[in-house]
Amino acid sequence: MTPHNNAKPGQFAKTVLMPGDPLRAKYIADNFLTDAVLVNNVRGVQGHTGTWKGIPVSVMASGMGMPAIGIYSWELYESYGVENIIRVGSAGAAQDDIKVMDVVIAQGACTNSSYNDAFRFPGSFAPIADYTLLSKAVEAAAEHKAPYHVGNIYSSDNFYNIPGYTGNETLKKMGVMAVEMEAAALYGNAAYFGKRALCICTISDHLFRPEALSADERQTSFNQMIEIALDTAAKMA
Repeated sequence: MTPHNNAKPGQFAKTVLMPGDPLRAKYIADNFLTDAVLVNNVRGVQGHTGTWKGIPVSVMASGMGMPAIGIYSWELYESYGVENIIRVGSAGAAQDDIKVMDVVIAQGACTNSSYNDAFRFPGSFAPIADYTLLSKAVEAAAEHKAPYHVGNIYSSDNFYNIPGYTGNETLKKMGVMAVEMEAAALYGNAAYFGKRALCICTISDHLFRPEALSADERQTSFNQMIEIALDTAAKMA
């Protein structure tokens, strides 16, 4: 047990999917996993373990932002023997060729956060995904015939920006695909513990166009991303 997790040793699978929303974690457990069991509910941050295609898989919420996913992924890696964490979330597109409902697979995660400074890396640490997880996710996305993009994303501490903010234009110029709020911290923790991490996001809106998913579209597109992540977990077994 940890301050934020009352699961018993062995109750988490080697691979954990991490959506931000606890209700999304429950949705994945109820609609995709077989024989899912609730193993943690401290602070309502639900963790479930079941199977997908016969392979043990867990799903647990991360909360919003890098401090939150930093806590939960740290405890899963350090205290529960988890080897692979796959973030499944939403992101805002920063490139013209990326559309709402597309899937982005984060090869790297730029950030404005100081989270990874805590590791006292002698320079600027570059948070990147595990290549094996990345390659399996690309394979799964192709099998699902999903519109997907692989490259750099931006993990921001700020959901809202002040008037006159021009950072999004710089992201676009530098080829950053999309903006979210968790991946860089997850990648830092994985590197520190010698584990694997990957962030897969569905594009829910666009930074430069008035586009956003409706409730129905969000459900459908997230399902495709969830299945890609679950198939990635199965391929890692």
